[in-house]
Amino acid sequence: MPVDYVLKRFGQALLIIFIAVSINFMIPRLIPGDPVESALSTKIAVSGSQAQDVEAIAAHYRAKFGLDQPVWNQYINYWGDILRADLGVSLASFPDKVSNKIRSALPWTLGLLLVSTLLAFAVGSILGALLAWPRSPTALKSLIPGLMLMSAIPYYLLGIVIVFLFAIQIAFLPPGGGFNPILILGLNLETTLDILKHSILPAASIVLGSLGFWALGMRGTTVSVLGEDYITFGEAKGLSPRRIFLFYGMRNAMLPQFTSLALNLGLILSGAVLVEIIFSYPGLGQLLFAAIAGKDYFVIQGVVLLLILALAFSLFVVDLLYPLIDPRIRYSRN
Repeated sequence: MPVDYVLKRFGQALLIIFIAVSINFMIPRLIPGDPVESALSTKIAVSGSQAQDVEAIAAHYRAKFGLDQPVWNQYINYWGDILRADLGVSLASFPDKVSNKIRSALPWTLGLLLVSTLLAFAVGSILGALLAWPRSPTALKSLIPGLMLMSAIPYYLLGIVIVFLFAIQIAFLPPGGGFNPILILGLNLETTLDILKHSILPAASIVLGSLGFWALGMRGTTVSVLGEDYITFGEAKGLSPRRIFLFYGMRNAMLPQFTSLALNLGLILSGAVLVEIIFSYPGLGQLLFAAIAGKDYFVIQGVVLLLILALAFSLFVVDLLYPLIDPRIRYSRN
């Protein structure tokens, strides 16, 4: 892999991060008034905090972020804090650190959404390629209307239906939460099974909601490669239908799918927010929703920053993998 290609892609990723982080810095400061004062007023109204507590929080933030200083100085301080991995403290749960709140929610989101997204991608891509392949069973074509219907239904609506069917009507699975609240968590089989049991319904809503998207997308790209010369050449060589399907058809149709996968993996950290809210799942989506509702600007900034880094990193990795996925792509110009 040429070094200049890697450096070029890495430079593009850094540029994306720089622009996005700058926008992330400006958003709270574009809101009329003082975001800290606004958040503290909400805290007083909702929780009835004592005045001295609110004054302590306000003094802490004014001293830390220099809100009385020029914007350019705040911007430099903001970058310095990011480089030190210091995201500040939460307004709503002072003096908890933002990094600690994200660290506690991140494994739940990664465990749920990463597995669900990869599962839906794998099953949907194979199913979509089979739907487009001429030698596939005719009965398989009957799945297309159902896949189109599922791709049009949002995650959260599927989540509501699944909760009604499997948690209320059948009462087979828990309706929400990440684990049984009376269970003492630990590295044991009981904890593992309980967490898996609570993740089945939210994972099912994500898989079913995105399966149609992956299948229909793969079906479209596979149809576009059926008439290519390399398919005809493989058939003329007498290769087995399975080899032609996997290495000549699916491999050449996968590139757009991997681009979509990179974007979806980057967006995992923000999560299917409404799914986590419906199922009261203790992930980043739930944390982001609570921060927005409580005007906890620094938690919002921390989650969005994590989303920016994840998206830039996933696009950078996929850029490096493109030539391995599709040999027609080269690392450098001829």
